[in-house]
Amino acid sequence: MIPASFDYHRPGTLDEAIGLLSRHGADAKVLSGGMSLLPALKLRLGSCGHLIDIGRIPGLEYVKEDGGTLRIGAGTRQCVLAQSEIINSRYGVLADAVPLIADPLVRNRGTFGGNVANGDPANDGPAIVIALGAELVARGPQGERTIAANRFYKDLFVTALAPDEILTEIRVPLPPPRSGSAYRKLKRKTGDYAAAASAVQVTLDARGAVQRACIALTNAGPTPIEAVQGSRFLEGKSPDEKTIAEAARLAATAAAPSADRRGSVEYKREMARVLTARALKAALERAGGN
Repeated sequence: MIPASFDYHRPGTLDEAIGLLSRHGADAKVLSGGMSLLPALKLRLGSCGHLIDIGRIPGLEYVKEDGGTLRIGAGTRQCVLAQSEIINSRYGVLADAVPLIADPLVRNRGTFGGNVANGDPANDGPAIVIALGAELVARGPQGERTIAANRFYKDLFVTALAPDEILTEIRVPLPPPRSGSAYRKLKRKTGDYAAAASAVQVTLDARGAVQRACIALTNAGPTPIEAVQGSRFLEGKSPDEKTIAEAARLAATAAAPSADRRGSVEYKREMARVLTARALKAALERAGGN
């Protein structure tokens, strides 16, 4: 199919892009990598009068640690994350997830910020930034503001971004010592969305008990799911097999998936439980636990 007609804009700066968003309002869409937006336009699942391409604006692609924070530019391509020594050495959940996003062609063009900002609960980025306790930096006409990742997603494809704001950066607190994270995903084939997936980060105290935990689920509802009950159950406990199993069970009860070609509601919820248990075990091992 052919997309409906639109005006194409290629701003050279963020300020210019924000000005275009302010001028055209709800009739404008931001294009970064375009791996989700362009197929939707082509199939006429969406439309816009103005397409604002920010892919060539300098200064939006970087991965660096600064002042106790991991900073990822929203324009950072997924293939860059996959090759980052910082990511692969210290952020297991991202190192696990990025090679599983779609396929190499998509990862070479798709941006991490686009994956996070699109508001698609089937994307891998949203659950990951929630599990990592990230803050998302939005820039608009009034300047910058930060939004906690677990408050960013409001409904299916609806986020806390204002119509004239652009996501510019993802900020992740540097994990304390004895921390580990992991991502476990089930998909039917290469390039497919997850039938279910789980992102986990844990921190152990000096005794080996869980000091902090966060579990977030992918494709388990109209938004990414923060499994608060399962996370809180772990805190203060020694992470033995029984504790992990119960935490995974509680996490799965938070899932509210829809039945589709990837499975029934019951199947997806059970897979959320299984994958959460696997992600917890991997994260705990990376944190130095048994």
